[in-house]
Amino acid sequence: MKKEIVCTSGSPAPVGPYSQAVRVGDFLFCSGQIPLHPESGSIPEGVEAQTRQVLKNLEAVLKAGGSTPDGVVKTTVFLKDMNDFAAMNAVYAEMFAENPPARSAVQVGRLPKDVLVEIEAVALVQ
Repeated sequence: MKKEIVCTSGSPAPVGPYSQAVRVGDFLFCSGQIPLHPESGSIPEGVEAQTRQVLKNLEAVLKAGGSTPDGVVKTTVFLKDMNDFAAMNAVYAEMFAENPPARSAVQVGRLPKDVLVEIEAVALVQ
């Protein structure tokens, strides 16, 4: 199978040796998205606003790779503080209200740019 690199201006450009996503066959592997606004470079305050921006960035990558939120089969949520889980989960549920993907959520020591949340995904190309 051929590996295709996916890149979109609708999500922040990679700042290192990684791709926003890689498409292989009918699968799209999306790198972790942080709440960096793709045009302004700003980061919103609070975990709810940060989760919304992360999901906007993720949705742009999914679209560029030929998928949608409905095609997501697995996510991993990285939180700076697990006490933010309920607030993140409420926003996350807005995107994945029906037939949500499998998910892991972990607290980590530190995230890029000291953000509060990062989400990566694996999706089916639709």
